[in-house]
Amino acid sequence: MNQQQNSNDQWPGKHIGLPAEGPRSIARLGRRLAALAVDWGFAVVVSIAFFNYDALATLGVFVTAQIVLLITANGSFGHLIMGLRVVPLAGGYLGLWRPIVRTLLMAFVIPAVIWDSDQRGMHDRLAGTLLVRR
Repeated sequence: MNQQQNSNDQWPGKHIGLPAEGPRSIARLGRRLAALAVDWGFAVVVSIAFFNYDALATLGVFVTAQIVLLITANGSFGHLIMGLRVVPLAGGYLGLWRPIVRTLLMAFVIPAVIWDSDQRGMHDRLAGTLLVRR
């Protein structure tokens, strides 16, 4: 029983002072994937409508939307729909450079799929950000 209790004492974000559940807890995989699907779907629709579904244009729309919406709303369409937001690890204003660095690293895919024990992708670690529940 003691071993089970110890495993329940650990959760993503505990090492950085975040709650296990509720507001400001680390966003879990399901919500992350759903948000990504919404954002990519938006980029595909815009790409089909204006760029003849060009792959580079789709990526460009995705990157541009991410950066603009992170700067202005602390989250992309998908993040906001799924009840998530991107915040700086140290608190305060997200700023301009964090959304740019985070998004460009995410566009390379590999940094976004390498996670630490707190379920933070390398893109979030390098940008000093967290994807949390609102």
